[in-house]
Order: sequence, then structure tokens, then C-alpha cells
Amino acid sequence: MNKPMTKTQLVAALSEEMGADKKTASAALDAVAAIVAREVAAGGAVTLPGIGKVACRARPEREVRNPATGETLTKAADRAVKVTIAKALKDAVA
Repeated sequence: MNKPMTKTQLVAALSEEMGADKKTASAALDAVAAIVAREVAAGGAVTLPGIGKVACRARPEREVRNPATGETLTKAADRAVKVTIAKALKDAVA
């Protein structure tokens, strides 16, 4: 399996695709990441066309088990980030 693309590699590919310099591409990537993080943290969702949807989802209080001791504990309600992959990306990979 190949290693995941690093941010440096992604910025280089993005700058080439955009026809811009690496500084502009890096700023664009950082801005998208910041917008997604801010929106999801506020409980919203962001759709990245062709990639998928990033959303925050509330999880209810639930019973969990400590695998080391077998003890059952109650885990408090929390929130989790969920990524739903776009059909176009799934089809491109298949």
C-alpha cells in the first residue's frame, strides 16, 4: 500500500492544477480546512463536491465494555465527525 500524500505533495499538486504558486495553493488548502473545521465544530456540515460530506453527529449515552477487565461502563453522550464519501468518488475508485 502506498503512503498517503503529504501536505507538501498536495500543495505542489494543487498549485500545478490551479496554475498558481505554492504559497497561494497552501493558503487555499489551509482556508478550506479552517472553514470545514469551523462549520463542523458548530454542528453544521460541509459538502466538498466530488469528495464527500463532512458533518458532526451527536452520539447518545451508551454502555461500553473495558476489554481488559470486562467491566461495563456508561459512556456519556458526545459528538463525532462523520465523513460520507461522494458517489462520484466511490465510482472513480471502483
